[in-house]
Amino acid sequence: MPHAATRTRAGGSVRRRRARQSLAAATAAVVTALAAAPAFAASELRPVPIPAPVQQTTGRGTLIGVTPVGDLSRADVAAFLKGAGIDTSTVRHGVRGYRLTYRTLTPQGAPTTATGLLVLPKGGERRLDLVADTHGTMVHRDYAPSVAEDFGLYAPYLHAAAGRAVAAPDYLGLGKGPGLHPYMDTASSVSASLDMLRASRTAAAALGRPLTGDVYGTGFSQGGQVAMGLGRELARGADRHFRLRALAPVAGPYDLRGAEVPALLDGRVNDISGVFYMAYFLTAQNRLHPVYADPAEAFRQPYAGYVEQLFDTRHSEEDIVTKLPGSVKELLTDDFYERLGHPTGGLLTALKAQDGTCDWKPDVPVRLHTAAGDTDVAIANSVSCAADLARNGVRAPVIDHGKADHNGSFKLAGPQIVRWFDRLTHG
Repeated sequence: MPHAATRTRAGGSVRRRRARQSLAAATAAVVTALAAAPAFAASELRPVPIPAPVQQTTGRGTLIGVTPVGDLSRADVAAFLKGAGIDTSTVRHGVRGYRLTYRTLTPQGAPTTATGLLVLPKGGERRLDLVADTHGTMVHRDYAPSVAEDFGLYAPYLHAAAGRAVAAPDYLGLGKGPGLHPYMDTASSVSASLDMLRASRTAAAALGRPLTGDVYGTGFSQGGQVAMGLGRELARGADRHFRLRALAPVAGPYDLRGAEVPALLDGRVNDISGVFYMAYFLTAQNRLHPVYADPAEAFRQPYAGYVEQLFDTRHSEEDIVTKLPGSVKELLTDDFYERLGHPTGGLLTALKAQDGTCDWKPDVPVRLHTAAGDTDVAIANSVSCAADLARNGVRAPVIDHGKADHNGSFKLAGPQIVRWFDRLTHG
């Protein structure tokens, strides 16, 4: 989740004011970090030519366009990450970033396009292993990796600077992709991510840095869940060009019904994040499942009158938070709030469709990073994921980063994951 959530349970106005203050502070920190991280000048943003045979292809994962979006030296990357409070000891290379545009499918199976960020190290091996990095909850389309200037770049730059290629999909409806984002629709996020890997394979070869086919999967928050789903597809042989080597997701909401929704209802998820997530989830899922026939069935007034418009991919997170109430109980009608604890119908279908990404048997090492101090995605999600894997005969350690908050869990986990991937790669 890219926003800095606050834990206060005081009045709504205090909550919203503190949210604005924390967001402003985060923005200021990012601006400071970016001062040391120059991107391409506008005159240098020229599309990379795509080989003619590729241009004639129309299937899923077909590469449509490659646009340079960033070029950082090793020192630039280190300064950028250090400014965010991330350990830079694994930074060994500068990086180059490219926005890829490629063909994929909508949740209904219709052809569409999506974008994502491919990051390549400057130096290192010519043929590169690939990190599939799937991002957390993002509401504005410009938060997505291929257009981001802050949180969406931390993981891709961290892994690429260690010497691997990184494919970071924007998902549907974010970045430069058309339409609205089907938030928490795991199936389409996995599908778009798999097609991003295919587009990255083509682009990397055209850029003179072909991929080995080995894939290391990671992701944060929403992306942790997507990483597990993507890993399952790769393990099932979804694409013969890719071999899954390891999985290391961070703070994923793997168990909505059994862990995350109960944590939201009993206060383990902080109020501001709970309101934001729930409003985003319900409005997005209602486009895919019959969660409600009219917003007034789920949301209290005045929120029912405008809540769907807030999630149009053009509103900032700060703007949305200030237009919603201070708790989920204030957001939802009494009847719908009760339904959360005992879901039925379209709501149950929407929840069930996202669960189960850990219910399979990986034949590669898995580590689940989380934090007991996380009040956005409860640690119970990772415990539940480990239990699902154990029932399938896989031991996946749950690595608890203690008192760290949601974003802090990634900042601590990220460098550890890079070092773990290094150990797996080298023996």
